[in-house]
Amino acid sequence: MTSYEILAAGGAGAILLVIAHVLANREATGSALLAAVLSAAFFGYTAITVFKEGVVLVWTNHTTNLWGVQVWWDLLFATGTALFFVVPRARAAGMNIVPWVIFTALTASIGLLAMVARLFWLEKRTTH
Repeated sequence: MTSYEILAAGGAGAILLVIAHVLANREATGSALLAAVLSAAFFGYTAITVFKEGVVLVWTNHTTNLWGVQVWWDLLFATGTALFFVVPRARAAGMNIVPWVIFTALTASIGLLAMVARLFWLEKRTTH
């Protein structure tokens, strides 16, 4: 197995753990800490990647072939769908939506996870 395959398998394993947590958790609001940790960890990995390989390869990876475009579209659809569900709750919790949506548009999952962490924190704060 190459190091890239190990990283890909590790990501799949991590998301399976997150899915198991989501399925087992019966609370109305998710874990702000888990979302924040995932955001910070992915930011760290992304920072290393940008430092080692540059930011231009993001575009190159998504425009080289049909699979690259498919993955790009999948990222856009997933992020847009998540925002569709998160933004109304974030508004209800009193969050200023525009900076969070811009942050998510620029960083995808990093910003989305940070936004969800903030949302969960606000929701838990108001229920206690």
